[in-house]
Amino acid sequence: TMPKEPSVLRENILDTTAAILACGIDPKKCFLFRQSLVPEHAELAWILGCITNVPRLLRLPQWKMKCASQNNDGTVGLLTYPVLQAADILLYKSTRVPVGEDQVLHLELAQDIAQHFNKKYGEFFPIPRAILSEM
Repeated sequence: TMPKEPSVLRENILDTTAAILACGIDPKKCFLFRQSLVPEHAELAWILGCITNVPRLLRLPQWKMKCASQNNDGTVGLLTYPVLQAADILLYKSTRVPVGEDQVLHLELAQDIAQHFNKKYGEFFPIPRAILSEM
């Protein structure tokens, strides 16, 4: 949600990909892709953003903390990032999502958005459930 130099962003993408592969992820057994090259992520985020109310997003603790740390100058990107996360999950009709405790509320938002969408337009998205990581 913060602007990055394009060259640094490109390097970070390559470094992250190398780290994922170094961890043993086998690209022959899974899909490994650059999300920004899949326009459906942003398109679904737009659609879901049009059915998500702002007060719900303003109640998320991550928004409150980051906005406070930015002198109440939070950006639209920061506010709508959880909707993009919901789109990332729902686009693939995910049923189980590994999350840490700090992301449970964002997954609950994805669940709420899916339920709202399904109620309005018919059963389309499964309701994703959390797989909590153990630390």
